[in-house]
Amino acid sequence: MKKKKTSATQKKIAKVMHEFKEGELHIGKSDKIVTNPKQAIAIALSEASEIKK
Repeated sequence: MKKKKTSATQKKIAKVMHEFKEGELHIGKSDKIVTNPKQAIAIALSEASEIKK
């Protein structure tokens, strides 16, 4: 079987979600921690879209 290549977008989303699960994901530049999983997904997708631009 071939190994599936992971794109930069998938890596970025995985990194952000890992930060969320560890309790290290911050809202913007503030010190507030993200506690809502939906908000974490929104941040991950937003940061991933910055990679494509």
